[in-house]
Amino acid sequence: MCGICGKLSWTSRSGREIVERMNLRLAHRGPDAAAVEQVGPIVLGHRRLAIIDLTSAGNQPMMDVSGQYWIVFNGEVYNFLEIRDELLKSGAQFRSRSDTEVILEAYKQWGIHCLQHFNGMFAFALWDGIRQQLFLVRDRLGKKPLFYYEFPDGGISFASEIKALLQDPEIPRKLNLAALSQYLSLSYILTSESIIQGVSKLPPAHYLRVEKGKTPEIVRYWNLEQSFRNKRDFQSEEAAAEELKALLDDAVGLRLISDVPLGAFLSGGVDSSAIVASMCQQKEPGDVYSFSMGFEEQSYSELHEARAVAAALGVTHKDMIAYPNAVDLLPRIVYFADEPFADTSMIPMFLLAEFSRKHVTVCLSGDGGDEIFAGYETYFADQIYQAVHWIPASMVRALYFAFDRIWPVTYKKVSFDYKMRKFLTGLGYPYERAHYHWRTIFTDEEKRTLVSRRLNGVLDVDPFNDFMMFAREVEGCHYLDRSMYVDIKTWLVDDILVKVDRATMAHALEARAPFLDYRVVEFAASLPVKLKMNLLRKKYLLKKSQRGRLPAFVLKRSKQGFNAPIAHWLLHELRLKYYDLLLSDAAEMGLEPSFIAKLWDEHIQKVQDNSFKLLTLINLVLWIREFDVNVG
Repeated sequence: MCGICGKLSWTSRSGREIVERMNLRLAHRGPDAAAVEQVGPIVLGHRRLAIIDLTSAGNQPMMDVSGQYWIVFNGEVYNFLEIRDELLKSGAQFRSRSDTEVILEAYKQWGIHCLQHFNGMFAFALWDGIRQQLFLVRDRLGKKPLFYYEFPDGGISFASEIKALLQDPEIPRKLNLAALSQYLSLSYILTSESIIQGVSKLPPAHYLRVEKGKTPEIVRYWNLEQSFRNKRDFQSEEAAAEELKALLDDAVGLRLISDVPLGAFLSGGVDSSAIVASMCQQKEPGDVYSFSMGFEEQSYSELHEARAVAAALGVTHKDMIAYPNAVDLLPRIVYFADEPFADTSMIPMFLLAEFSRKHVTVCLSGDGGDEIFAGYETYFADQIYQAVHWIPASMVRALYFAFDRIWPVTYKKVSFDYKMRKFLTGLGYPYERAHYHWRTIFTDEEKRTLVSRRLNGVLDVDPFNDFMMFAREVEGCHYLDRSMYVDIKTWLVDDILVKVDRATMAHALEARAPFLDYRVVEFAASLPVKLKMNLLRKKYLLKKSQRGRLPAFVLKRSKQGFNAPIAHWLLHELRLKYYDLLLSDAAEMGLEPSFIAKLWDEHIQKVQDNSFKLLTLINLVLWIREFDVNVG
């Protein structure tokens, strides 16, 4: 795992100093080596976190033996040894044992079609000196980030993070109101927008070709929707479960290749437990290291469950109870998050990565299992919606008001009362918008109250349009398949994977997600829905595949989630620090202080759990302060 950056200019050769500054901003992503190289019209920068081939032969920017092809690469190509052997038979020459050099030689052999051969997580920039072309590439699922800015003369700047890109003085620090609209609705920003006006994100499974005198071209190289449409038939459920288990074992095995210490995150849930169990099939259990963390608030801690799984599997387990100073922690997280981001699970992920890095350099994780095997409560809500959406709107409103009066607000982790209130307010929407609503933070009506005329552009953008665009790509599929596809294209790439990348890279820790091996994702997409969610049984086939490997208590356990007790902190230390600051800064940037004060008061008095809303606003204000962005 590393950080990459660069600048291509057809009219100037003055980009080296800019790229040096960009590279410095990425130091946390790669503490082991750093270099900047100018190659004709392009300057390439790289920060290295050494994982494979720890010698200087693996340092970047890297050129091939001819000196005509250059690359800066962030990530891993897990099947690089297999590809390397194939290339050697074709006469390729190698000077290192790194996967980076395999990418260069694969490009020389197959051109940009080399991407079809790679199984991994990556973002890279490859300069073809013969054709004078730059390729920017991002992996199939979007595990590694890549931002870029196009200049009027056809040039481009790019980087792993926005904070690095902003070191280029030609890029204006102006807030993008469309991205702000997405953030207020979701607490994260979708791929279609960036918080800085003019900055773009390369979508997952795409490459960008930049060539002098031509318009930059974005091309998609992988299509998941076909796997959702082409459903497979299995001889039996047992046969499907065995195939999944073998495939997951292979995905885990590829991700055990490392020249540095390696472990795994373990929550005690089925996803992370399945990964650790698979590791134990391929290594001595005592040589498998697992890591967990929890909070002193018991409803936010899974340490008991994680310890039980670790003991059952016989792995070497390490964990911690966090007592964070929330006031000091939030600004750190906001800085490393790079864009405004307010998923509360970023907090424990950040702390867990910091703890794990004291022992290992690589951790496997269970990320992706919920999205591809229907593990979220939202899919349960989708099913209930299909059964009861015929209820008249007047009756739904009556149900909501009755529940609101009878059931008190609690501040437990994703509490029943929070989920029920959210479900009832979404029941009156068409299905696709209801699924979108389950995870919204500020509704459209609340946004209209929150923003002043100065930020009216926020109201011109409906983030739901992105969700509906993806839903149409799998039109005609089962409604749960449509929801999972939409979640893979939005929630997974723009929330979950952003969280994991930024939290781990803040501590120079590499995270690997076997469930997001593209073969596992295609397999899951091709499953009939009943093998993913069987009646009300979520992750049906995944759990079936783990019988005999995992204890029964893991397979029967309901999903807990990985969150922080923000609701409690907002009553005490965060309230003392941020109540006045939020009101004053929000007013300056065009948000309505009286509405924010109402949110605070409702939360303090336990009228409503407004923790997600308040954290969204606090992190926005902290981000504006940190990055000195022009809001007007």
